[in-house]
Amino acid sequence: MNTFYRYIIALSLIFIVGAGNLQAGNKDRSGQAGAAELLINPWARSSGWGNAGMSGIKGLESTWSNVGGLAFTKKTELIFAHTTWLKGTDVNIYSFGFSQKVSESGALGLAIMSMNFGDIPITTTDSPDGGLGSFSPNLLNVGISYAKSFSNSIHGGFVMKIISQSISDMSAQGVALDAGIQYVTGAMENIHFGITLKNIGPTLRFSGDGLKMRIFIPGQETQFTSEMPVEAFELPTQLVIGAGYDFLFENDYRFTMAGNFTSNSFTKDQITVGGEFSLKDYLLLRAGYTYEEGIWDNIETDMRTNVSKGFSGGFSVQVPLNKESGSVFSVDYSYRTTDHFNGNHTIGARISF
Repeated sequence: MNTFYRYIIALSLIFIVGAGNLQAGNKDRSGQAGAAELLINPWARSSGWGNAGMSGIKGLESTWSNVGGLAFTKKTELIFAHTTWLKGTDVNIYSFGFSQKVSESGALGLAIMSMNFGDIPITTTDSPDGGLGSFSPNLLNVGISYAKSFSNSIHGGFVMKIISQSISDMSAQGVALDAGIQYVTGAMENIHFGITLKNIGPTLRFSGDGLKMRIFIPGQETQFTSEMPVEAFELPTQLVIGAGYDFLFENDYRFTMAGNFTSNSFTKDQITVGGEFSLKDYLLLRAGYTYEEGIWDNIETDMRTNVSKGFSGGFSVQVPLNKESGSVFSVDYSYRTTDHFNGNHTIGARISF
């Protein structure tokens, strides 16, 4: 059995085992998983149409959407991105990514995402008003990925994620795995299918001095240290299936329609549709909408469990640096609507050479 078939069988087993552990989107399980930052797309291009284009995404951003697209890396790609998350809350996301072609058909990628919550005052039962200084929570995800093109039509890969969450006196660390496949077909290679299984891994548990308390036992003068038990939490596993179609026109104009279905193990299932219009790859406009049960209800009702309103939009401006080598510099922007906040704004810079 050659390497190609072994790889496909391995991916299939991961999908089967992972899908067997998934439950249909269930609002009653919302909030029971940890590491929810794994569900946040930190990149401007793919978030500009709600990740609708996961079946045909190419390059470094695919490490979050569908890692199979990393195999399309031409040589080297760098991305920097900043997200103002739920504008008005002072939460910022900083992201950096690097990918490199390592063989005729394979590519390696590294992606780092860090959430910054600013300084939060320290309070205790004895000092509920603060005055004891401040602390800053830290959420950090590091993804190491590899993807390979097995033919002109089939591309697949894996991502290993290192998860770190911490405050001044507690922390939790863990690992997770993503796997994804893209299938490209059509006379002009303009039909795309994709499937990806995300955030598969063992449970995480917090530990540290923050879980310890000093107590007095009645009738004794000795002080004892007691540690509170902490329940382990699961990761927010997802199974995403998508498809897309490129309408190709003269003068290098392109319009792509795409959509996907997301099965969430701890929240409601979602359906996303979107489109991207490219004017000679100099200007790209995109928009998408993500629907889930209750998203049109009032935010104060029991059916509404997501602050997002579903709409997303964005654009990219690209400048070729060297036509012979195909190197490109681009600036990307995306906006996602929310209730009771001023949306999520992401701006990024990308260079490929």
